Amino acid sequence: MTVETVTQGAAQTDAITAEIIRGNLIAITDEMKTNLMRTAYNQIIYEAQDFTVGLFDANGDTVSIGLGLPMFVGGLSQATKAKIDFFGLDGMEPGDILLTNDPYIMGSHLNHMIFTCPIFHDGKVVAFASSMAHWLDVGGYLGGTTEDIYAEGLQMPMVKIFKRGVQDDELTRVIATNVRFPEEALGDLRAQVAAVRTGETRMRALFDRYGAEAVEGTFQSVFERSEALARDAVMRIPDGEYVAETSMDDDGVNVGTPVPIKVRVTVKGDQMTIDLSELSPQVAGYFNSGETAGRSAAQVAFKCLTSPNEFPINAGAFRPVEIVLPPGTVVSATKPAAMRWWMTYPMTIVDSIFRAVAEAVPGGSIAGHHADLAVSTVYGVNTQTGRFALFLAGIQGGGWGATRAKDGESATICINDGDTHNAPVEATEAKYGFVHALEYALREDSGGAGTHRGGLGTVQRWTSKQRLNLDSFVERTVQPPWGVENGESGLPNRVSVHRAGDAEPTRFSNGKLDGLTLEEGDTLVVETGGGGGYGDPLLRPVDRVLTDVVSGYVSPESAKADYGVLVGLAADGITYVVEGKTESRQAR
Repeated sequence: MTVETVTQGAAQTDAITAEIIRGNLIAITDEMKTNLMRTAYNQIIYEAQDFTVGLFDANGDTVSIGLGLPMFVGGLSQATKAKIDFFGLDGMEPGDILLTNDPYIMGSHLNHMIFTCPIFHDGKVVAFASSMAHWLDVGGYLGGTTEDIYAEGLQMPMVKIFKRGVQDDELTRVIATNVRFPEEALGDLRAQVAAVRTGETRMRALFDRYGAEAVEGTFQSVFERSEALARDAVMRIPDGEYVAETSMDDDGVNVGTPVPIKVRVTVKGDQMTIDLSELSPQVAGYFNSGETAGRSAAQVAFKCLTSPNEFPINAGAFRPVEIVLPPGTVVSATKPAAMRWWMTYPMTIVDSIFRAVAEAVPGGSIAGHHADLAVSTVYGVNTQTGRFALFLAGIQGGGWGATRAKDGESATICINDGDTHNAPVEATEAKYGFVHALEYALREDSGGAGTHRGGLGTVQRWTSKQRLNLDSFVERTVQPPWGVENGESGLPNRVSVHRAGDAEPTRFSNGKLDGLTLEEGDTLVVETGGGGGYGDPLLRPVDRVLTDVVSGYVSPESAKADYGVLVGLAADGITYVVEGKTESRQAR
């Protein structure tokens, strides 16, 4: 029997062994992810899963990355490569763990700590295991708009938090001194160390069992397979130049001044170029992100358009795309730009790339989605414990855009945050004690009308049980998620505060609020937007409109206005009128 071999340079790996190793790479990143979740102290890690783990070759190229935040794909690889450049492979020793949260390298904010462990085999570095996770607090200013990185918290340059297996006590004390919750921070530090040590242990065993040539040969075969699939997908998109222009509400400083987003996508043969050079320059507020985030946004869109189901996610999948991104834009900001809410603009960039190629992609692209985490922070001294506490009211799902084939998904986390979860309200109430959840429900009529309807957003209402401070970072409250091919826009995001004793809530025209006070009994209301619709709403089948009305997704008023279906609800059934003809249906 002849077994196919995978060849790269001197390395030869038979196909069966390569597939076993490939499966191991996925299993290792899954185990790293599990261990991080099981040991983290911070709810945003173990419940919301705001983290990613990954494995990288000796050059820092992504070999396998755990399912998590898509926007971290580029950040982890870029940080690993930056550490290689800074320390040099010769400057690393077994037992070292390298740490940074430099936002201009990894593209995101200071809350994201990246731990990287070099993996040795036969005395040389053969791979890396990395973990990026969101710490609840890294110091910095609360209660107002930041306009430079120095106000945003602790900056960790390239350091070795472990040297030859021994934790650096001085660096550890610097971290603990500069955060508001040192116990949680150091607990999360240990959890991330456990994750990368898991990757190190399992990868060393893999190299010991199969040898460096076989494992490194598999790395190359994984790259080549993913590249081939991506190139094949690009070939199916007609050659041409595709452009989309959208915008963000504002930068939080120049309130009411839209921030322009323009993307240009060029397809030629099996190569795609995504040009982000026409984006807005970096802004005064804290919605900037580093170059890695801009490139990651382009990579997320490219992966979705070409090979969304191919695993493990790796560097080969991105070889057919060239990304043009000069320094100084909102997603390639330079120091000292503020970056506290880094993830907001890249989400709309992904959406805009989809919009640009919507009619060119075989099977159609996707309409706009709510494109925001819809996060507000509620904080203050907890009167029950006497300790300062900070609660993230958000990481809330919303509506995704419809496609040519189906309705949009409802109550789903925005695209760049992938596997991030919303924490159960019961767990949040138990952990914090100073807020009470009144409602978490789908938002009726939020999905854009269309032949295929946009997904629905959600409504969360939190009542304060004591006096607290409130900051809100919600975007896309002005710019709605757009429809495609005559589909209607979905509703935008919205933030309100219902004061105790008032008949109606105060609805803010802008979702960015700094230093508001919640008194006991006041209620914060966060409503996420719906997805855009796809196709003419009048072509939606009547039965599907009726099902939407009965399910509470679409009101009878919207059924009439948007779909031309006059619906009457009664205890024993539904009466509806279409094109002047009255019909009825029994209640089920």
